[in-house]
This record gives sequence, C-alpha cells and structure tokens, in this order.
Amino acid sequence: MAAATTPPARPAAPAPVIPPAAVRLVSDTWSSMLRVLLNYRHSPGLLAVSLAVPVVMVVVFGYVFGSAVRLPDSSSGGGGSGAGAGSYREFLIPGLFALVAVNGIMPTMIGAARDVGRGVTDRLRSMPVSRTGLLLGQALADLLISALVLALLAAVGLAVGWRMRGGPADAATAFGLLLLFRFTMTWLGQLLGLAVGKEEAAGQLAVAVFPLAMVTNAFVPTGGMPGWLRTVADWNPMSAVVQAGRELFGNPSAPGSAWPMQHAGLAAVLWCGALLALCGPLAVRKFANHGR
Repeated sequence: MAAATTPPARPAAPAPVIPPAAVRLVSDTWSSMLRVLLNYRHSPGLLAVSLAVPVVMVVVFGYVFGSAVRLPDSSSGGGGSGAGAGSYREFLIPGLFALVAVNGIMPTMIGAARDVGRGVTDRLRSMPVSRTGLLLGQALADLLISALVLALLAAVGLAVGWRMRGGPADAATAFGLLLLFRFTMTWLGQLLGLAVGKEEAAGQLAVAVFPLAMVTNAFVPTGGMPGWLRTVADWNPMSAVVQAGRELFGNPSAPGSAWPMQHAGLAAVLWCGALLALCGPLAVRKFANHGR
C-alpha cells in the first residue's frame, strides 16, 4: 500500500510593502496636525475667539443688517418686517457658513509668514521630513477647528430660526462642500504666507480678503448691483459655494443668470479642484525651496 503523500505547502504570500515615503507622509502629517492642535490647547483664548465669532456674525448681520434688507421674494405677500427679517436670516446663514470657510485664508497666511520670519520653516526644512505632510497636517488641523466653528454657527442659526429644509443627505453634502472650500482656502493661505514671508506684510495683505467676501451673494442678492460688479460677484468662487449651500439646505435664494449661479454645486467643486491643483503643489514647492 502506497504511503499517502501530502501536497507541498504553498509559500505564504509576501506581506505588502508600504513605501517609506508613504509612511513618512502619514507620520509627518499627524505630527504637524498635533502641533497646530496643541497650539490651540495652550491658547484657549484663541479657540474661544474662534467659537465666539459665529455668534457675533449672526447678531450683527442677521439682526442689524437684516432689518434693512429685503429679499426679492419676500417683498410681497404682506409678511411684514418681522417675516422679512426671518427670511433674510435663512438667506444669510449659508453665506455666513461660506464666510467662515473663506476666512481660512487669513490665519493660515499669517501663521505661515510668521513661521518663515521666525526661522521655523528653515528648521523644519533641515529635517528629514515630508514637506507635503507638514503642510497637509496644518490644513487638516485647521479643518477640525473649522468643523467645530461651523457646528456652533449651525446651532446659533437654528436658535434664530434657520432651518435645514433639504433633508439630511443634502445637509451633509452642503457641510462637506463647505469643509472642502475651507480646506482649499487654507492651501491658498499657506501659499500666500510662504510667498510674502513677513508677518506684518501678511497681516496687511489679509485686508484683501474682505472684498473677496463682500463682493458676493453672501449678504445681499446680486441683482441690485451694477452690471460689472454683479458679474464679478456671480463668478466669485464664494458665491458658488453660498448658492450651492442655499439650494442644498432648501433656504431662500436669489440666483443670478450667470453659469456658476445656475450650476452652483458643480461650479463650487470645479473652483475647489482648480484652486487645490494650483495652490497645493505651489505651496509645497515654495516651502521646499524657500530661501534658495
């Protein structure tokens, strides 16, 4: 009787090898993110100010300006000034969400310029670290803080009568788009801060962000603007984000006839993609080659 033979054991599949560059990218991204978050932990006043801003914005814009602004569709129907103010607050809150997102330019730009001026950037560049990971970690940390600010602003908005009427999925999409826009603005801020290189100059340049936020549909409909200014406002990336948010939240809106206003969601995503594709690589290159 022939002895039973056992089939030869198959060699174990080799474990997937993770490239060292990928490991370094993840590790350095995490370390950079913790560095920024620890700064907020050791500076509670900075976090408190960030969280208090939404409350101030709702009071100032929603009640002070809202008493004088009428929406095109609320001027008829006998709603009275109280109804008009309530409609305006629903119109306003998505604009304030986008304002929180676009304001990511200013602190990021000033922080990047401060690091350059104080030599922090040179010390980081001298280490064997991922340049992309360092900037990505800062952007992700800012994204976490921004999510808290948006959540508080949403809570304040709900308290003053704003409602999400488009359903949970549409609301989640709107908040995701807002965070994508904030992430994009953070990379733009890092590029500008690295290019300027001086904290004082970055602080002065931050004033230019104000017109970017004002010449939009965030606070008033663009229909009453002069023709050339309305064109600028309708093609402003922030206006596309605001209009997309209003549509997704189911809030009152006054869209213009320009293509970004008629296809706001697509326009917002295209703006974010184009700006990320431009600012991301340029910021990493500027960080790696600073001073050379």
